Amino acid sequence: MRLMAFDYGTKRIGIAVTDPMQIIATALTTVHPDKIWEFLEDYFKTEQVETFVLGKPLQMDGTDSESAIHILGFARRLKKTYPLIPIIEIDERFTSKMAAAVIAQSGKKKNKRQEKGIVDTISATLILQTYMETKAF
Repeated sequence: MRLMAFDYGTKRIGIAVTDPMQIIATALTTVHPDKIWEFLEDYFKTEQVETFVLGKPLQMDGTDSESAIHILGFARRLKKTYPLIPIIEIDERFTSKMAAAVIAQSGKKKNKRQEKGIVDTISATLILQTYMETKAF
């Protein structure tokens, strides 16, 4: 079964998944928060997910950031809608900056590099990779 990660935002949710063997994390898509439940319902018609990995925005001192309240509501609804799938929260500090750096180094044209959705899916992939690396130990 796959792992699925979310980079939650009030305008977009970046989503990444692993392959069924949980070896490679791949950017999947970006979805508007209003469409996430419909997207997940469709996704689960063909795929199984073992664990949700949710990026948690923290401040430099490790406390919740102001946007953490939005993630809390999303996490509650995930738990209510999919009670059998555990939710793991991962510190997502710097993932957007790291994603922007990855995109800049990718050689994509400037207009592609500035697409926010690409940053969100790569951020979700970095969150998922972080979880996979910590899980390996």
